[in-house]
Amino acid sequence: MRSRTVLAAAHVVADPRAGTSPDGPAAVDWDATLAFRRHLWSHGLGVAEAMDTAQRGAGLDWGAAAELIRRSAAEARAVGGLLACGVGTDQLPSHGASLADVRGAYEEQLGFVEDAGAQPVLMASRQLAAAATGPEDYQELYGHLLRQAARPVILHWLGPMFDPALAGYWGSADPDAATETFFAIIAGHPAKVDGVKVSLLDAGREVRLRRRLPGTVRCYTGDDFHYPELIAGDDHGFSDALLGIFDPLAPLASEAVGLLDAGDTAGFRAVLDPTVALSRHLFQAPTRHYKTGIVLLAWLAGHQSHFTMVGGLQSARSLPHLRRAHELADGLGLFPDPELAAHRMRTLLAVYGAEDA
Repeated sequence: MRSRTVLAAAHVVADPRAGTSPDGPAAVDWDATLAFRRHLWSHGLGVAEAMDTAQRGAGLDWGAAAELIRRSAAEARAVGGLLACGVGTDQLPSHGASLADVRGAYEEQLGFVEDAGAQPVLMASRQLAAAATGPEDYQELYGHLLRQAARPVILHWLGPMFDPALAGYWGSADPDAATETFFAIIAGHPAKVDGVKVSLLDAGREVRLRRRLPGTVRCYTGDDFHYPELIAGDDHGFSDALLGIFDPLAPLASEAVGLLDAGDTAGFRAVLDPTVALSRHLFQAPTRHYKTGIVLLAWLAGHQSHFTMVGGLQSARSLPHLRRAHELADGLGLFPDPELAAHRMRTLLAVYGAEDA
């Protein structure tokens, strides 16, 4: 990809044979998980690893995430694939962490990702959201991390629609005030920020934010509702991409950005605009459960042999929702074997006695 940097946030494939429980350590099918990353790289996309789409903090614990980062980094080196990895604080307890604890947890994970040779993505922290008393705590902590980062990082602003525990991030429930704190952090360390990943599902706010960024700082859209227009851009600039929806859309995303590389913006929109209905369906409220539809489509497309998720989250969406996801994806031609996809969908519905769902 020449005109845009495009990363697909990738899901993990659970091991359905493991004797685990929803609140136990994640059991991952490493072969299938890494094969899916090779699929993404084969289409020219980068991989955003161990982030929200991989069920980070929603079934994927830090121990499994660290192993995922280590294995994916080795695969990326082998195939020359672009890789960015999530840095968080999820080795801490859910409640009661101090700011010093949060800082130490971030430092541990930042060092781990850098040692693996991947680009760090500083993810929003539930523990920081709980411990911080105002914008100054965010500025001090992020400033410390950026000063010690060995290479430029991606800052991630994940909105509360994706994780309610992140309400009031950057020290304010007012998004305008939060934006000012966000920019203060960037302004203090512009050479250490490769880009910002904005997941607010608000195209207007993203465009305004994008236009204020220093020229050296990218805006990676995380808006799964408005991505075609944001990536296409306008006379004042464009967004690069770090998107969960590009997990199932990899072939179409690759085709579309290839057209953009050739200067064919209309062709880019013609390929990508029809995918928005599927994305809006998968990411409908409660948005945090979009991963269920992502994994369903991977199963239907033949990328994995089962519809099981870490933490048991295959049950997080209704059967009518999943059936509609199949219909929309089939209409886009996303399934290499449509008959296999239809058979698997019928089987799933039949198991639950919901053939007419």
